[in-house]
Order: sequence, then C-alpha cells, then structure tokens
Amino acid sequence: MAPPEGDSVEAVTPAGRLFLLPEMDIIIHCAIGFKNKIDIDSTRSAIKNSLMLKHPRFCSLLVRDKNGREHWKKTDIDIDQHFIIVNQKNDSRSSFTDADDADKVVNEYIADLSVSTPLDISKPLWEVHVLLEQNCAILRIHHALGDGISLMSLFLAICRTAGDPEKIPTLVTGRRPYYGKEGNQQDWRGCYFESSADGLTVISGGDGVELWPRKLATAKFLIEDMKTVKRAVANATINDVVFGVISSGLSRYLDQKRSPKALQEGQQITGMAMVNLREKQTLQDISEMLKNNSGSQSRWGNRFGFILLPTFYHKHNVDPLEHVRRAKKMIDRKKQTVEAHFAYRIAHLAMSLLGPKAAYILNYRILCNTTFMFSNVVGPQEVIAITGNPITFVRVNTSSIPHSLTMHMVSYAGRADMQILVARDIIPDPEFLAKCFEDALVEMKEAAAAAV
Repeated sequence: MAPPEGDSVEAVTPAGRLFLLPEMDIIIHCAIGFKNKIDIDSTRSAIKNSLMLKHPRFCSLLVRDKNGREHWKKTDIDIDQHFIIVNQKNDSRSSFTDADDADKVVNEYIADLSVSTPLDISKPLWEVHVLLEQNCAILRIHHALGDGISLMSLFLAICRTAGDPEKIPTLVTGRRPYYGKEGNQQDWRGCYFESSADGLTVISGGDGVELWPRKLATAKFLIEDMKTVKRAVANATINDVVFGVISSGLSRYLDQKRSPKALQEGQQITGMAMVNLREKQTLQDISEMLKNNSGSQSRWGNRFGFILLPTFYHKHNVDPLEHVRRAKKMIDRKKQTVEAHFAYRIAHLAMSLLGPKAAYILNYRILCNTTFMFSNVVGPQEVIAITGNPITFVRVNTSSIPHSLTMHMVSYAGRADMQILVARDIIPDPEFLAKCFEDALVEMKEAAAAAV
C-alpha cells in the first residue's frame, strides 16, 4: 500500500521499525486491576475522550510504501473494534474467588497472549481486553508506539486521583538515576560488552526460545520494606535494593530447585537492565510528552538504552545485605559510564546505516547471550481511578523474547509488583521464583532491623 502525501502520514521511527519486524513484533501488556466491577460503556467512553486518542500513533494505521518503508497513516477510530470482552464465567478457572486465584487467571491469560498473538494491522496497533469476572483490563500496545515511560504518561492522562475526580495523577518527583550523559567525559571502560561472557546456566534461554510457551507469575513487594533495606546500606538506592533482591532470589531458586553441585560459588548470570535516557523523570507535564518530534529529551517514543547487569550465584549462607552492597558497587560503576547511551546509539546507527534486519541480528545476538531482562517503571504514589473505579494494581510485561526470564516492575501506591514471564519448559514454576524474590526482601528487612 502506498501512503498518500500530506500531513496524515508520518514516517515510523527507527526504533519503531525494529519493533515491527515479524521476528520481534514486541507488544506491551499492561494489566490494570479494579476494585469494583468494570462498567464497559463508561470505560470505553473514558478512553474515547482521552488524550490517548488525540495522539496520532493511537489513531493511525501501519502502512508501507512501494519500497516497503513503514509509515503511520491517520484513520478514523471505531472504539468498539479495540475492545475485547472476555467473560470467564463458564470457564473452569472462574471457580477462583480470592485475589491470588484471580491473579492466576489474569496471568495465565496474559501468558497465552505473550506468544505468537500479534495485533491486527487493519486497525491501530492497540486493544483493550476486559476480563469481567476478574475486574481486570489488559491494555495491549505495540512497542513501536512508545516505551514504558511514554505509555505510563498516557495511562495517567486517562486516570484521575481517587480522592479528586478532576485531578490528573502525578508521578514521584525525584532525581533520575544517572547513567552517563552524551558529550561528557565519562569512563568508556566496560561499555556495552562488559560482562558479556555469560556462562550457560539451567535458566538460560537462547535461539528460538521466544516461540516457546510461557508462564507468568507476580512477585509483590512493599516500597516501605525496600526503604528499610536501603537505609541499612550506606548511600544505597531503591534500584540497588531491587537488584540485590534479584541476585539473592535467583541464588535461592537455583539452590532449592537445581543441584547445587552443578553451580560454582560466584558463577555469573548476566541480565539486561533497561534505562530511561530522558533527562526528565517526572511526567507532570503530560502534554509535553505527547508532542511529536518536539526535540525535547522528554519526547514521546522509544528512548531507552540498557546496561548489562551481572549477578552472581551465592550459596544461602551470606549476609542478606551483602547482595545489596554488591549490587550497589556494580551499579555505581555503571553510572560512571555511557553504556546505556552507547547501546542506544549503536542500535540507532545500525538501523540508520544497515536497516532493521541488521539491527535485529545485533539485538538478537545480545539477547541470546544474556540470561534475563529487567525493567522498572515508577508509577503514581496515590491511589488512582478510571471513571471513579479505584485501581488496585498496575502490572506490565512484554511479549516473549529469547530470554527464558523477563521481569518488569511497576510501583504504585506504596507497592511494587514484578511480573515474571518465563519459558515454562525452562522455568516451570515461576510462582516459586516469585516467592524466592519476596522472601529475599523479607530476609533483607530482618537483617536491616537487626543491624540498627
């Protein structure tokens, strides 16, 4: 299809072209839990009249010109085509009644969506699945439309604070973790390829694993518990605590589910941590985020890099806080490099000079030679609502990639939920892995209290 000339057509960004490749086709799933039954009509109306449908990416079709180049073409939205109502009442899983069982139903549904379930390109690349019995809506958005920071800003534009139906919620104001800055004299040692020699472990994925069936579990944390641990380690941050929990939790899992004799003390398990490269972390001015091609560091789209995140297996006999100290030492060193910017620029250069196929091969090679992926998006501190219905949780994951383990954390109203998506033939029990992470934080909190 050859797109017409004029303002109704916008070229797809290099990052968007990469995510649109059939080999990748990355989709973001945002699960939104509600306190009360979902009113379909009012929810549909709220989205229809929100900033979401004023943004051109969400009211445009993906088209290709005669040379195969992708463009966004403005179109009229039929909101009904984007809503999929799922009633599990006649499903055997609907016998679940408590919150944990409802979580299992939602996670199972998302896990099924996360493998080989593309979005329909005959309409804009987003849709909303409403699970009526579980009071949950799942917003599916193609990654080509934006990254986690962009999409969080858009999500908040739909919501209002639970205490004031006229007030748009805000994010935590604070300083974004610093991972170098382009143009500054930073340390290039270790950029990008540091710690890339990841030894194969029993939880490693690899070529073709993106097509394997998935399971999904949720690890739940209290932000106050993380702050307690943070205060016990000098100059630590919440991210230091989170990475310490990941290190400790993986060691716990490998200790209890796999043969310790097959693991060496200190064996490296390398992951990838996504890093937001926008200068502004707060999203108070949502309208600025929604401006196309504004040139601002806060602009809409995909603007993130990554750092390689080496964690290490340790037998369960070390000081729990030592995991945090090790994580802090490693992350402090990463912050002095331009590794995240370097990763972003290399991918952009590969896209610009060699095209999406070459960029995909580079990206895929890195994915196949690391073990897991982690991202962390900050959500609002206060309870928020859509059409007056309070939201109980916000959880995110992406469709499957060659990793056997991906972890996406979102903080909201004093809690942090981590979605743990696994290749079920490699990690058959993600619920136990989630408990390993939860127990790791509890043990760290107890150690922090004892150290006072």
